[in-house]
Amino acid sequence: MIYGTTDRSILYAAAMLRAVATGMVAVVVGIYLAKRGFDPGAIGLVVTAGLAGGALAALLVTLYGDGFGRRRSLVVISLLGAAGGVLVATLDGTVAVAVAAFAGMLNGMGRDRGAALIIDQVILPATARDAERTSIFAWYNVLQDVGHAIGGLLAVAPALLRGFGGVDELESLQAAMLVYAGIQLLTALLYARLSEASEAHADAASVVISPESRRILWKISSLFALDSLAGGFLTAALLSFFFFERFGVSEAVVGLLFFGARVANAGSHVGAAWLAKRIGLVNTMVFTHVPSSMLLVTVAFAPSFTVAAVLFLLREGLVEMDVPTRQSYVMAVVRAEERTFASGVTHLVRLGAWAVAPVFAGTLMREGSMVAPLVLGAVLKIAYDVMLYRAFRHVKPPEELG
Repeated sequence: MIYGTTDRSILYAAAMLRAVATGMVAVVVGIYLAKRGFDPGAIGLVVTAGLAGGALAALLVTLYGDGFGRRRSLVVISLLGAAGGVLVATLDGTVAVAVAAFAGMLNGMGRDRGAALIIDQVILPATARDAERTSIFAWYNVLQDVGHAIGGLLAVAPALLRGFGGVDELESLQAAMLVYAGIQLLTALLYARLSEASEAHADAASVVISPESRRILWKISSLFALDSLAGGFLTAALLSFFFFERFGVSEAVVGLLFFGARVANAGSHVGAAWLAKRIGLVNTMVFTHVPSSMLLVTVAFAPSFTVAAVLFLLREGLVEMDVPTRQSYVMAVVRAEERTFASGVTHLVRLGAWAVAPVFAGTLMREGSMVAPLVLGAVLKIAYDVMLYRAFRHVKPPEELG
């Protein structure tokens, strides 16, 4: 049943704010921790802990989110994120900071892929018809990318505080972490305004997943895990650290680069909805993702920051075209009452795989080569695209049938 756009507007606004926080903290946290004496392995551990916390939250939302209440779940997730930001900014020691990152689900990916997204993704399809579903997800992701871009710009704020406010380097970065916490608090206030129509009206425990849906989810979740494992080698926190260490650029320059990347992502989401209507959801996912992975390899071996930045921006113009199409596809190939489970499972495996990789990426950077995570991530992503196309090119969503 389509119940209107008020809740959709709230979800859009909250997602954009959350993306502002995520975009900023992903650029700042790696540099902030490095300035506090954390080595790349320790930074990777903190990022992994944050993603592991997000994975646990995703599991809880999948199993109990409808029963606990979608609105209440979203508010609690946001409040925990705010508390985690404050603790990461103020605690000392690798273990203490990692625990705070875990509890606060600190997202070093640079893109909002947390537990709140699971619930957003379940509520959104009910506000649109099948023919509009991909566009609704595309604009949701556009607004997130606007938020990510603004977050990238906010990462410049510590440099401005040092230059014009007389604040020392560590305090300026710490202030950015506290701003992150404040933005998370604002999202909690927004989510508290969701209507009762956004809630599940059937007992989630009573929903039986059909054998056909179970087979689809098993295959697609396994593939999403591989894609996310690759993405875990390419978190924004580690990429910003790569640019910082490899080319000696400041967090202000990296922040501007990620601002440009998020603008490119936003354009790609609009393009994805347009392209999917012409060549289909699966084709759009695969045929844009492979070139983006090839571009990533060129970034790893770029001779200068300028060349690396241009190649990186080209890559960012393609890499996110699979996001709204993937979200729309998963919601389309299962029944409406299975959507919470489907959204939860697919996000859970993605978060779990993301959580595994950063600590290894940090170790590779420390013990091996700064470019190793980029190359490994790209190779794994191409393997995922090939297998996804072979498995799902004939499984069509309703709008592509007949």
